[in-house]
Amino acid sequence: MAGHSKPVGSMELGDHLCLFFDSEAERRSVMAAYVRDGVRAGHKVIYISDAVPGRDVAAWLANRADTGPDTVGPPQDDDGFDFAAALEAGHFVVRTAEETFLASGRFDPDESLELMATEIDLALVQGYPGVRIAGEARFSLRRWPGTERHGDFERMLDQVFMTTDLKAMAICQFDRRWFDEVRLAELEAGHMGRVRADDHYDDGALRITPTFAPPGAALAGVLDAATSPAAEKVLASVASTAGLLCLDLGGLTRCDEAGLRLLADADLPGLGANRGLLLRGAAPELAGRLRESGLLARSGVAVVERTG
Repeated sequence: MAGHSKPVGSMELGDHLCLFFDSEAERRSVMAAYVRDGVRAGHKVIYISDAVPGRDVAAWLANRADTGPDTVGPPQDDDGFDFAAALEAGHFVVRTAEETFLASGRFDPDESLELMATEIDLALVQGYPGVRIAGEARFSLRRWPGTERHGDFERMLDQVFMTTDLKAMAICQFDRRWFDEVRLAELEAGHMGRVRADDHYDDGALRITPTFAPPGAALAGVLDAATSPAAEKVLASVASTAGLLCLDLGGLTRCDEAGLRLLADADLPGLGANRGLLLRGAAPELAGRLRESGLLARSGVAVVERTG
C-alpha cells in the first residue's frame, strides 16, 4: 500500500493520521516520539492501550522490559525522557480500550466521539494548549458488540477533524499482521494520511528514513560527495544496532563515486561475524556498479535489483 506519510515529529494540531506497522519496534519508535514531543510541547497526551497492558505502557515506550521491583532507574528512552514521570504528573494519561470504547457495554461511534470531545475540552480547560490522542485499534477485531462499526467511527472522527478547528491531533494504530489489505485500504480512507517514524536525516537532497522489517534505512534522493559524509554518520549509527542491515536504495535518483564507496563499505565487517548487509531496490545500473566494486565477494552481502 502506497500513500502520503508525514513524519511523526511534523504532526500538527488538526491532524488525524493512521499508523500501519509491521513490527513492535516500528510502532514503539513512532509512539515514543509522539508522546515525548507532546509532553515537551505542553500538550496533554492520552494513550488508549489494548495490545500493551495499561500498566506497562510507560516501560514499553521506553523499550524497557526489566520493569520489576529491583529495576534501577526510571523508564527512560534513549533521549532521556521519563515516561513514568509524565504519567505521574498527569501530562500523559493511559486509558484502556475497554473503558474508552465499551463504557456502555458496546462500541458506539457517537458515544466514543462524545467521550473524546469531553477529554479534549477538559484538557483545554486545564490549560493545555493542545491534546494528543493515540489509540490501538486491535480491539475492533474482537467482535465486541458494535465493533463492526469501527470503520464508521474513523470516518466520523476524520470528518470532525477536517471541519472543526480542533486543538488536538490523533494517531490510530493498525497492525498489518492482523488487518488484511482490503480492510487497511478502507481504514486509510477514514484518515487524512499516514504517519511514520521521523527521518534520520533530510537536507532536501538526501533523505534517510528508518526501516524496521527488516531493520535498516531507506535512502531517497542524491547520494554524492556532498551528502555522503552525513550519510556515513547516520549509517554507522544504524549499523551498530542491527545484526542484519538492510539499505533500501529504491528512492535513490543519483549515486556518484563517493556514494558508491560509502555503499561498498556499508557492511562494516569489524562489527562481527553476524553482520549481514542487504542492498535492495537498487536500479540495474547501480546494482551493476556495486557488483563491480567487489562487494558481493564478501560474506553475508546481497544486492537485490529493483523490479518494474
